[in-house]
Amino acid sequence: MAESFLFSIADNVVGKIGSVTLQEIGLAWGVKTELKKLEATLTTIKSDRQLRDWLGKLKHVCYDVEDVLDEFQYQALQRQVVSHGSLKTKVLGFFSSSNPLPFSLKMGHRIKEVRERLDGIAADRAQFNLQTCMERAPLVYRETTHSFVHASDLLMNSSDDDESISVIPIVGLGGLGKTTLAKLVYNDQWVVGHFKKRIWVCVSNDFDMKKVIIDIINSINTTVEGGSGLGLPNHNDLNMEQSQTLLRRTLGNESFFLVLDDMWNEDRQKWIELETLLKNGAKGNKIVVTTRGHSVASIMGTVPAYILEGLPMSIVIVFLKWAFNEGQEKQHPNLVKIGDDIVKKCNGVPLAARTLGSLLFSKFEQRDWLYVRDNDIWKLEQKEGDILPALRLSYEQLPSYLKCCFASCSILPKGRVVYNDDLVCMWSAQGLIEPSKKKQQLDDIGNRYIKEMLSRSFFQDFEDHHLYFTFKMHDLIHDPAVIDCVSPTIFRMVRHVSFSYDLDEKEILRVVGEFNDICTIYFPFKLKTSRGEPFLKACISKFKCIKTLDLSGSNFDTLPNSISNLKHLRLLNLMWNKKIKKLPNSVCKLFHLQTLLFQGCEGFENLPKEFGNLINLRHLWITTKQRALTRIGCLESLRLLRIFKCQNLEFLLQGMQSLTALRSLLICDCRSLESLEHSMKQLPLLEQLMIIDCERLNSGWKWEDHVPGSGIMKALPMCNLISLDKLVIEECPQLTERCKKTTGEDWHKISHVSRYILMASEN
Repeated sequence: MAESFLFSIADNVVGKIGSVTLQEIGLAWGVKTELKKLEATLTTIKSDRQLRDWLGKLKHVCYDVEDVLDEFQYQALQRQVVSHGSLKTKVLGFFSSSNPLPFSLKMGHRIKEVRERLDGIAADRAQFNLQTCMERAPLVYRETTHSFVHASDLLMNSSDDDESISVIPIVGLGGLGKTTLAKLVYNDQWVVGHFKKRIWVCVSNDFDMKKVIIDIINSINTTVEGGSGLGLPNHNDLNMEQSQTLLRRTLGNESFFLVLDDMWNEDRQKWIELETLLKNGAKGNKIVVTTRGHSVASIMGTVPAYILEGLPMSIVIVFLKWAFNEGQEKQHPNLVKIGDDIVKKCNGVPLAARTLGSLLFSKFEQRDWLYVRDNDIWKLEQKEGDILPALRLSYEQLPSYLKCCFASCSILPKGRVVYNDDLVCMWSAQGLIEPSKKKQQLDDIGNRYIKEMLSRSFFQDFEDHHLYFTFKMHDLIHDPAVIDCVSPTIFRMVRHVSFSYDLDEKEILRVVGEFNDICTIYFPFKLKTSRGEPFLKACISKFKCIKTLDLSGSNFDTLPNSISNLKHLRLLNLMWNKKIKKLPNSVCKLFHLQTLLFQGCEGFENLPKEFGNLINLRHLWITTKQRALTRIGCLESLRLLRIFKCQNLEFLLQGMQSLTALRSLLICDCRSLESLEHSMKQLPLLEQLMIIDCERLNSGWKWEDHVPGSGIMKALPMCNLISLDKLVIEECPQLTERCKKTTGEDWHKISHVSRYILMASEN
């Protein structure tokens, strides 16, 4: 698996060297010959497909080559900014005839150094007797579908008599279908009608009491009370006392059905503490627990555990469902017979059958099926119930561009709900999304990658949320990703780091000190101890080539001017920093920056003067104290704009007509917002518009049916937004009434929108 990941990196680097931009810059700086030699060496090496002993060194130097190329791209972007008139007085001298020589010498030496390292690695290749083979053609993948299942006769072995809470454990190996069975019960009509509240929480490996409590509260607020889930209060700052009080208030004394999925905790005391908080006085509450451990079931269960065994006969059906379209298997009896042999190797595990079925979908040549059945990977030593060979087979069949993306998912926590926008931004920052010759947008390509992974069963639990979608990576899929991404023998060559939420700042600083070439720092959970200036300064001073920097939940007032030294930075996350008030103007020199997130920064005052110099910025999430958004209208590459909880915001922004690339706009919880910019109707590519809880908003456009002074948005010129495909408006009751299908006065203005959701306030 690891060698495939390496060659995907090499392919990416060679593609960058051959780009027109780098060829022009290389000629300008007098290093084109060195670039050509570098390309030739990499091309020779990547033709070999079996590397083990020297894989770590080669992967490391490929990253270094990519960093060198980034330096050239940065110069090209800086020239582009200068050509637009920005920064002219400050950096014009940089491009004078007296300055190219030092840069040429420096970069020439760096290229020569990495090429010599590559030459040494290439020279070592002969001792491994490596052979060249062709990569398999990409597979045809099925469209992502969604099915909602009901269970009409599933019985639970529990009683409603006197127990306030019954706990029913479901125990089985990973991938057997424990979560699927829990979903059947969760969505059963009797359960839906019998319980006032239904709650779903994925617990996974680390049992953190406060996190579980907050997840329960959030599940109630979204699943029970409805809504998109956006704009929910951030409860992470609550202490334990506040959290448990809010939990008991949220539960009330109403009956509930709770699923605790993927439970690993074997500490009985922790479970007793949580169970005590869940006892709300209502009778007949049910908790379903899915777990791999019998000891967990014995600690939590109030009834005997339901032991889920392998289903040898049933998974044949699962396999055929994913290998063929409905009825298609009847046309290929020879393949079905081979499929029976493949299923026997799956140890009765539905996930393995589904994964291999997805692998063989649209393949009707017998040799492809025999390749899976007779593959040497099945001969590896396996533990009882081990399905890793099946997953490895599916991985090996991935196209190279998806192997890199799959490996990068190792930094995601097990069981974590993943948002497509977040993952696409991460992949893009890491340079894993290959630009399309058809000029397809990177966001579209990244979403296509995700859907391809979904179709191959690497991701699951797909849910559409109007402007975005979510999914999960099964923990058994997660394990091979970790294996592929990091080898213990190259620990100090690690480039991507994800920190556990239970580390304090001192521990994080100690870990950071062990690395030298970090490209990604990611915090999937909110830390109990916020990161401050020491951590920030350590990152800036040590990791000059970092591309993704997660500073969410930090507690510093501003970024230092030295942030401009991070020339390779693509993604900067400042979300939920309550203290930050401004960004230094030096941020505007981060010409590679694609994603900037400072949602939840409630003290943030204004954007820097030269914010428009961020010519590569594509995604912006913002919370600000400003009355009007300024300096955003110059961001011509902006694709996605999210405006959250700007309580002082009265006017959106001027010059929106310049945002010609904007495709998605969300405005949430801006309760002082009175007007949208008139030029908003001139956004030619706007596909998604979502407005939530903006109670004072009126249209701001002069339409004959607008009621002045009503304080409610009455009309939108949707007919001018020709690309609009999704429209979501919540908490605008009069507009909802006017836009009712067929009968609403404004229905004709939105009838061209293919998908729309209008939700009035319950008040």
